[in-house]
Amino acid sequence: MTETGSTVPRRELGRLLRQTREQAGIGLEAAASDLEWSRAKMYRIEAGQTPIRALDVEQMCRLYGAAPEMSEVLVSLAKESKSKGWYHAYGEVIPRWFQLYVGLESAACRIRSYEHALVPGLLQTPEYVSELARTQSGGATEDDVAKHVELRIERQRVLTRRRPAAPALDAILEESLLYKTMPGMAKQIDKLVAASDAANVTVRVLPLGRKLSDAAVVGNFAILDFPTRGARSAEPTTVYTEGLSGALYLDRVAEVRAYAGVWTELSAEALSVEESRTLLRRIRERHHD
Repeated sequence: MTETGSTVPRRELGRLLRQTREQAGIGLEAAASDLEWSRAKMYRIEAGQTPIRALDVEQMCRLYGAAPEMSEVLVSLAKESKSKGWYHAYGEVIPRWFQLYVGLESAACRIRSYEHALVPGLLQTPEYVSELARTQSGGATEDDVAKHVELRIERQRVLTRRRPAAPALDAILEESLLYKTMPGMAKQIDKLVAASDAANVTVRVLPLGRKLSDAAVVGNFAILDFPTRGARSAEPTTVYTEGLSGALYLDRVAEVRAYAGVWTELSAEALSVEESRTLLRRIRERHHD
């Protein structure tokens, strides 16, 4: 049967099933025996190489003693993995607290991020996150805002971790987003200037007045590459893009190639790291926190 949709939900399901089994202290062969499956089948499921029925996932959750919330996530992923075009609508099929993208981000060895409207999440300051939370969540309480900040800071630890090695982050952002008036923008620009001091981070700016490109159509996106095992990657390169009501994950070769082509165009038009630093410092002078 031809693969018609993203394999991301299936791969994430396999990863979470393996983690849940290991947390329960159950070996692969012991689990296979209790489920009356072959060891090879268990391996394929946990590697995300084969689809699995929701009923079988429920059986695995019972065996592993998974918490109700995690069981809900795993069963939902099993159902979504059969969808032809897989969209993840936050807070609907999968609980709001579960963010599939964060799992992919943590597993990646390189992240190429293009943003036309907002500072990339991995480079946002607490003040910037707070303002976004208040704007996007409408009636968010201060506790809600604080939780957003806490989760964002935790997510950003991926860039400074030692084991496994932190992923490389290559960020390209539109100059226009830097002129937005919001509390803490000067500090946010300071963070962008300082970010590329790290060996694994580059921040480059696309200047105003450049020619129109395919990026105007595709909007913001991230391309995630994963570590290799031997001569090939353990997981296929995946493109992530999100909108108002959900997110899209793409990992078919033609889809990834199209976004990689746009990235190449953007990279050629963006200022160098040093030129971007100079521009960022100049724009920073226009903001007064």
